[in-house]
Formats: sequence, structure tokens, C-alpha cells
Amino acid sequence: MEWRDEGIILGTRRHGETSAILEVMTGAHGRHLGLVRGGRGRRMQPVLQPGNRVELYWRARLDEHLGVFQVEPLELNAARLFDSAVAVFGLQTLAAHLRLLPERDPHRTLYETLGLVIGHLDDPVSAAELLIRFELLVLDELGFGLDLSQCAATGSHEDLAYVSPKTGRAVSRAAGSPWQDRLLALPAFLQRGGGRRGSPAEIDVAFRLTGFFFGRHVYEARGIEPPEARAAFLSALSRQFANKGESAA
Repeated sequence: MEWRDEGIILGTRRHGETSAILEVMTGAHGRHLGLVRGGRGRRMQPVLQPGNRVELYWRARLDEHLGVFQVEPLELNAARLFDSAVAVFGLQTLAAHLRLLPERDPHRTLYETLGLVIGHLDDPVSAAELLIRFELLVLDELGFGLDLSQCAATGSHEDLAYVSPKTGRAVSRAAGSPWQDRLLALPAFLQRGGGRRGSPAEIDVAFRLTGFFFGRHVYEARGIEPPEARAAFLSALSRQFANKGESAA
């Protein structure tokens, strides 16, 4: 068994004295692991860093085996991102979300979005907005997607202000006002055609929104804890906003 593909490195772990087990997200083969012989050597260590885009050749005797990777660098993003806590914890959060999906299941849109997020991790506002959209996409891939396109009560596409915690569907301001204390807030920048960037307060609200549905449908259902990296990312993001004289809710 063998294949070639491009991938983005999610992480590595030691294997023996000189090798490493590499975890990558690929376009056609999903999240995949494989052994890199000599992966702990001086030549390969800079290549096998989270966030780097690489070309992969995988081979194994049987498809269900771990297999062996040959790796060539395509885009070395790690050096650009390592000095930023937002970027480092953002990468770890992205990897944690992808580990919620079955190994080797292809998710082409997630792979392409992962590359887009990594390309903007050194811009905190862009990184935050894109990571929120990545979380929405992961929820959708897991079967718990939110419908933020129209009001669940009236069918209106205008002035959507809330999300039902029961159905994950948007609710307009007029229809939801009587029950606003029972609904989740929907930041304007997440609405289709919003066309503007989110403020720190709106970004905080958006992460609370996605965090609620991850908690209800994924973490609680599986009996697992939310990834520590996500909390660290939000803390680093809050500090970044504070340093720029902005305030998050």
C-alpha cells in the first residue's frame, strides 16, 4: 500500500532513539499518522514542526498498518509562528479539534481551511475569526452544525441576533427578544454577508457560542474535557487585545 499527498503537520512524538511518529492532516487521506525514520535528527527536526506544509509519501504492507512516511518540506510556517503565544496555542487548538474526527477520514474542506487559518495566525483578529469559523466547520463535520442563515421562527434573513441552545438555529432580534435570557448571542460578524471584522467583545461572544455546542454535543457526550490549548489561546488573545488598548467581554 502506498500514496502521495500534501499535508500539514499537527504534531510528533518520539519513537525509539532516532525516529518519530508524525501526525498530519492531509487533503485526500484525512488525519494520518506514520513513522519517520531519522525524524529526530538535525536535518528533519526543523521540518517536522506543527504548522509546516509538507509533501508526503506513505507506504505500508497493509492499509491498517502505521506505515512509514517520507517527508519533504513545502512551506515552513513554524519559524514564523513560534514567537506568538496566540499562534502556538492556536495551532494546538486546531490539532485538538481535528483529533475529534476519525483517523484517515478525508475532510477536504477542513484541510483547506486549516491552511487558511495557519496563514493568518500571526494576525490575532484574523486568527480569532478564522478559528471560530473552523470550529463551526468542525461541528458541522461532526453532525452538529449550526444554522445561522435564517430565523428559525420567521424565516427572516435580517437582524439575526440569537441562537437557540436547543436547535442551534438562528433567531431574529424581534422573534427572540421575549426569550433573550434563554438564547445565546449571535455576533453580527458571523452572519452571512456581515462584511466586517469582529470586535474583541464579539469575538469573545462567538467563542462562547461555539464552546457551548462543543461542550454539549462533543465533550460531555464523549466524557472528555475541553482542550487546555483552547483556554490558553483565548487567554493569549485577551492579553493581545489588552496590549493594543482593546477590551474583550
